[in-house]
Amino acid sequence: MALSPQLMPTALKFHYQFNLRDFAKIIQSMTQASSKIFANNPLSLVRFWAHECHRVWLDRLIFPSDVELYKKFMSAGMKEFPDLKEDAILEAPLIFTSFVTACEGHEPAYMPIKGMDHLKGILEQKLAEYNEQVASMDLVLFDEAIEHITRIARIVEQPVGNALLVGVGGSGKQSLSKLAAFILGQEVFRILVTSNYGSESLKEDIRSVFIKAGVQGSQQLFILTDSQIVQDKFLVFINDILSAGYIPDLFPKEDLDGILGKIRSAAKAAGYEDTPNQLFEFFNNRIRANLHMGLCFSPVGQTFRMRARMFPGLINCTSMDYFHDWPRDALVGVAERFVKEIEF
Repeated sequence: MALSPQLMPTALKFHYQFNLRDFAKIIQSMTQASSKIFANNPLSLVRFWAHECHRVWLDRLIFPSDVELYKKFMSAGMKEFPDLKEDAILEAPLIFTSFVTACEGHEPAYMPIKGMDHLKGILEQKLAEYNEQVASMDLVLFDEAIEHITRIARIVEQPVGNALLVGVGGSGKQSLSKLAAFILGQEVFRILVTSNYGSESLKEDIRSVFIKAGVQGSQQLFILTDSQIVQDKFLVFINDILSAGYIPDLFPKEDLDGILGKIRSAAKAAGYEDTPNQLFEFFNNRIRANLHMGLCFSPVGQTFRMRARMFPGLINCTSMDYFHDWPRDALVGVAERFVKEIEF
């Protein structure tokens, strides 16, 4: 993406530098789509590129000045497509998902939605199924909530996909994550923090979810809130999971030998040699492919900033979705939903 000289001084002040990791995230997502969708349709392909740029960069921007700078970057990039108008490229709704086709009984295909009403209808149907099968969750699916569901699903359905959801308490981070996991067929894993819950308790829970993901091959969404991090040592383990996919010396040797024995057949079928190192590599890769972190943190105060500096994996190894204040129409919609049930 070429930048004009006029933008360069402002770019030096930009809080989030464009790096190879970010570009890799865009490429990883775009390779999930079928080329048939974009055959003889350059506008749809460029819209797909714009959508992925939004998800990688725009979703984590906080300040209006950063958003405006990002828009200038995008405008500069879209000038590379002189035959396409910028308004057509960014026409709302600019949302791509893979679960819509799966919910309609077809093979999952990463493609643009037909419209917000169509997407809302599908999500309301899945919410009703969730309430019947799992637990009652009273959600109002206004447009911003729907968009967050698609963003969370986009992150955690990818191999090594970990989400960092930042927003004040009550913004819906956990509820929307649970619904996204249900739509994708993932099992939600939570920890129960008590007064005597410590690092050994957390390691025991991590062993449990590692076995589900690495031995059983079950897709797991590990939802963790900042209020559950009762000591910063917890973040040492989380940082290891995010950056390396494994925690050193997590399993005793005899337990690890038993685990490797259980996955020997699956590892051979996948082309791995029958050696301890190869079996462990298969186990670790399977964990990274099947275990997804959903970190729900609040930006209030200095805690999140301090933890982000101390544990770089929280930022570098996750995809961020920032929950801004709900707009007025969302608040009115929620109020109407609950007022409707009151008899005056």
